Amino acid sequence: VIVGVMGCMAERVGEDFQRKHPEIDMLVGPSEIDKVVNLLNHKDGQHAALSNHRDRRVKQAEERAIELDAFDRGRLVGEYTTGAQAYIRITRGCNKFCAFCVVPFTRGEEVHRSPEGIVAEAKKLQDAGVKEITLLGQTINHYTHGSTSFAELLRRVHDAIPDVPRLRFLTSYPRDFSDDMLDAMADLDRMCPFLHIPAQSGSNRILKKMNRGYTRESYLDLIRRARARIPNLSIVGDMIVGFPTETDDEFQQSLTLLDEVKFKQVYVFKYSPRPGTVSGKRDPDDIPDQIKKERNNMMLRHQQNISLAQHEALVGHTYDVLVERVAKNSGKEHLDQSAPYPGLVQIGGLGKATSKKSTVKLSARTPADHIVIFEGDESDIGSIVPVQITEARALSTSGIRL
Repeated sequence: VIVGVMGCMAERVGEDFQRKHPEIDMLVGPSEIDKVVNLLNHKDGQHAALSNHRDRRVKQAEERAIELDAFDRGRLVGEYTTGAQAYIRITRGCNKFCAFCVVPFTRGEEVHRSPEGIVAEAKKLQDAGVKEITLLGQTINHYTHGSTSFAELLRRVHDAIPDVPRLRFLTSYPRDFSDDMLDAMADLDRMCPFLHIPAQSGSNRILKKMNRGYTRESYLDLIRRARARIPNLSIVGDMIVGFPTETDDEFQQSLTLLDEVKFKQVYVFKYSPRPGTVSGKRDPDDIPDQIKKERNNMMLRHQQNISLAQHEALVGHTYDVLVERVAKNSGKEHLDQSAPYPGLVQIGGLGKATSKKSTVKLSARTPADHIVIFEGDESDIGSIVPVQITEARALSTSGIRL
């Protein structure tokens, strides 16, 4: 048995963690995941540590961007041969240094892939028959490469892959989300009307303490500008409850933000300090865990009513949905809150279309990311089919295949 620890935490704790836990054979940071297979094939009983973010951070941005592009090009060969959904990472790292977040310390500063490399990958995915491509980045709307802005990149990718029915992106940062980006979303006919744009709090004092760089008012202004251009826009948010010193009134301000935005869905997180972050060093974790749990559950219940109202408005309408998989619970509420966007990066894991004709409950998504459960054939998996919405629930809808 070979035991490995991978991801941001592995990158942060470094080799000291491996020395304290000798049962761990491999410690691999996000930027070194492409080397895992080689390590497994040639492991000779020696420990391997590839958590070298300290070295990476001192490199020139251009060198790190070349590494990023090379890493993503290395994934192209033979990997995208099945599956309807795929992703393209266009940026790595973050420059925002939010008080609660460890990402800038583990993934380093933002680096951006070349538009040529991104377009080349998108074309390969198109050739493999992918139906939906998601562009990925920690703060994706801050993408820039030379003279190419994020809005220009969206237009360029969209025009390069006319046979891919759907294009989307995540995650966006509320600050500096320009009108030209919104115009691109509105103009491009295969761009999904969907934004994942975390708010984190509805209190200006807490937002400032988090070092988020925007106010409640500027966040709501962005939402208004977006919906004015894209009337059917679906918005998903992230919220943190129990941030140090958050009062009951400030928590209520977060609840009213949900009412004003009318999110499709919100992922709610109880604050917990991360070693090395500003908040972890500066702020006593002074909100009792019981209060965090109560606020977490209260916010989830509050959002459920908002989500239900949105889904009820879909009833009677017909949408072209991308079929992802057999539904987990045969029509019951099935969304795993711990796994946002399930299946997003499962390039080969969505299942090949099969000639087997068996009626099952299938799970699909509308262009606006609403989940639809309906009865159909397993051969529908990976296809885009018309479904009329007949029933609404808080986390999903049900429909009839037309």
